[in-house]
Amino acid sequence: MGKLHVEFTSSADKKILNTVLVGDCVSRLRNISDSTVDLVFADPPYNLQLDGTLFRPDDSTVDGVTQDWDKFSSFKDYDTFCHSWLKECRRILKPHGAIWVMGSYHNIFRICSQLQDLGFWIQNDVIWRKTNPMPNFRGKRFTNAHETLIWAGRDENSRVTFNYEALKCANDDLQMRSDWLFPICSGAERLKNIDGRKTHPTQKPEALLYRILQATTQPGDVVLDPFFGTGTTGVVAKRLRRNWIGIERNISYTSKALSRISLVIPMSNDSIKPLPAKRSMPRVPFLTIVELGILEPGTRLMDSHRRHRAQVHADGTLGLADGHSVTRGSIHRLGAEVQGKPTCNGWTFWHFEAEGKLKPIDLLRQQARQQLGLSNNQQQNLPDQKVLTRAQL
Repeated sequence: MGKLHVEFTSSADKKILNTVLVGDCVSRLRNISDSTVDLVFADPPYNLQLDGTLFRPDDSTVDGVTQDWDKFSSFKDYDTFCHSWLKECRRILKPHGAIWVMGSYHNIFRICSQLQDLGFWIQNDVIWRKTNPMPNFRGKRFTNAHETLIWAGRDENSRVTFNYEALKCANDDLQMRSDWLFPICSGAERLKNIDGRKTHPTQKPEALLYRILQATTQPGDVVLDPFFGTGTTGVVAKRLRRNWIGIERNISYTSKALSRISLVIPMSNDSIKPLPAKRSMPRVPFLTIVELGILEPGTRLMDSHRRHRAQVHADGTLGLADGHSVTRGSIHRLGAEVQGKPTCNGWTFWHFEAEGKLKPIDLLRQQARQQLGLSNNQQQNLPDQKVLTRAQL
C-alpha cells in the first residue's frame, strides 16, 4: 500500500502538487491561489435521484450509486453546489486554461448552463460511447450507452491547448471526432474491496483520461481534479508527466488512489514530447526557399491533379502562363486565383515533382528551418531528404 500523503496547506505552492487535499471540494478550492492551474477535469456527483434498490432479471442487486455524496435535496440545491465549485475552478485556472466536466442526462445540461453563466467558453461537447454499457433492467427506456463531456476555456479569449496535429496523426491522419468509443472501467483496472464489490461506483477508465490529457495539456502542466475518487486523473497525469492535484473528501478513496498512483512509472521524457503545432513553428516565407537554393527560379510547380502550372521567379513570386487575369503573385494569391476562391493555402496547394512523384512545397519549409537552425529532427518525422535536393527537382 502506498504512503498516504495528504496536504493541509492553505497556499497553492509546489507543496500541493501531486498530492490529495482531503475535504470538501469548495472549501479546498478556495485555498488555492488564482490562476495556478492549466486544466481542470471534473467528474462531479451526477445527482442520479435513484429511488429504491435496482435488481437484475435474476433478482441480484445492481451495485449502483447509493452514497450520500450523490444525494441532494432538490435541483436548486444541486445547482447551488455546482455554481460554487465551478466558480472556484474558473478562478484558479490560468488565463488560457480549460475545464472538462462530464455527466449524464441527469446533470450535464444543468452544468452546461452554469458554465456559460459563469463566463466559460465552450469548445466542444464530446460523447463517450460505451462499448459495454449497463443494460436497462426495467425495460422502460433506452439503454444509457453514453455520457457527455463538456470542454470549455476559462473565457472567450482563452487560447486553450489543443494538440490538433498530434491527434490527427494518431487517428490515421483523420481529424479526431467528438464521439469517442471506450469501454467502461472493468477487469484488472477496476478497484474492488475484499468482498469483491466496487471500491468506487463510478470509476472512470484510464483510456478516457489519457485522451483528454494528451489532447489538451502539455508535459509539466498542472491538472486539478476536484472529485478525485480513486485517482484515475492522478494515475494518467503521472504516467504522462503532468503535475496533478486531487481533492477528495473520502479518506478511504484517497488511500486507494495514492496506493494506485504510487505504482505508476512515468513515461520517458522523449516518448511524451507532443508533435508541435504547425502554427508554433518559426515562420519561413516562400522567398527564403528560393534564396536558400532549395527551389531554383524557373522551377515548375503544379497542383496535386496537374491541372494548373506555375513558374517560380527569383523574387519569390509565382507566374502563370495560362492567360489568367493575375499572372504574378504569391503562392497563396495565385492558388486562390486559379481555383476561383477568395483564399488559398499555397503551401499545400502547390506541388513540386521529385522522382516522378508530386510533393507539396510545405515539405520544403522544414528543410529551410533546418538550414536556418530553427528546427531539429526531433520536432516531427521528416520526409526523406533525398527527394528535396535541387538536383532532383
